[in-house]
Amino acid sequence: MLLVAPASLDPQGLAAREIADLWWVMVVLGAVAFVVVAVALAIGLTRQGAHDHSADGRDRRIGSDSDAPRRWVLAGGVVLPVVLVAAVLGATLTSMRTIAGQEDDAELVVEITGHQWWWEVRYPDLDVVTANEVHIPVDTPVRLQLRSADVIHSFWVPALAGKMDLLPERANTLIIDAARAGTYEGHCAEFCGIQHANMGLVVVAHEADDFTDWVDRERQPASPPTGELARRGADVFVTRGCASCHAIQGTGARGDDGPDLTHLASRDSIAAGAANNTAPDLRTWITDPHAIKDGVLMPATQLDDDEIDALLAYLRGLR
Repeated sequence: MLLVAPASLDPQGLAAREIADLWWVMVVLGAVAFVVVAVALAIGLTRQGAHDHSADGRDRRIGSDSDAPRRWVLAGGVVLPVVLVAAVLGATLTSMRTIAGQEDDAELVVEITGHQWWWEVRYPDLDVVTANEVHIPVDTPVRLQLRSADVIHSFWVPALAGKMDLLPERANTLIIDAARAGTYEGHCAEFCGIQHANMGLVVVAHEADDFTDWVDRERQPASPPTGELARRGADVFVTRGCASCHAIQGTGARGDDGPDLTHLASRDSIAAGAANNTAPDLRTWITDPHAIKDGVLMPATQLDDDEIDALLAYLRGLR
């Protein structure tokens, strides 16, 4: 699947396109204002006129228009700013109206809760829970209900839409859509602590059939462990404290302080993008999470090597 870097000026969603178009309008108008002022300045510096030396020694410009300075001030200091501001205001109101029109078409609802420093993602109508990944169908407006479990965060996927804050006291709504299938990078855009820069997420846009297949897979309970090592890892997960913070559907693990791990192995990254979802990185994350993400709430585990091997075998099978 195509990975699309975070590019505000390569928009793939309606809101992002409106924002990019508005940005270009402001750039063009700013360039026009610059040129007008530069030309006026050049004329003022280079214009030569005949001078008449009066008896008191002062130079007087012959044939000069005494009203010209007033006209320049009026044109450059009043008319030009009013025209530019009016144009920007008109373009802004048009963009706002276009973006607001999406809300009536958004049927799919995704609830996103920001934590320090990861994203909880729930689909209340589809009975799906995941973390740090938002999956949507292409060409479909999706309503994001944004909340925070602790401090203020901000959801921003530059290629799809503008920023929207996640607040502890109420939910904010953001409508996103994607014009083509791909993986779009996003970030927290509001400083939220020492690991703010490592609070990433991705929005994965699927074709309609692929999105349906993804939902069907995510609705399934966790894959049962295969092999003796993985079965022992499942027991380690429950008995050694992991289940007190993490949930795995289809098992007795019902913790809700950390991400849902039901389909952990299907994700490309862990720790909200701070590390790849590989066996070495996952081992480091289990044994010493602060080595990857200093300040994270997850404590280091007190497991021996055999227990860690078993736990890894179990987690790597959760697809």
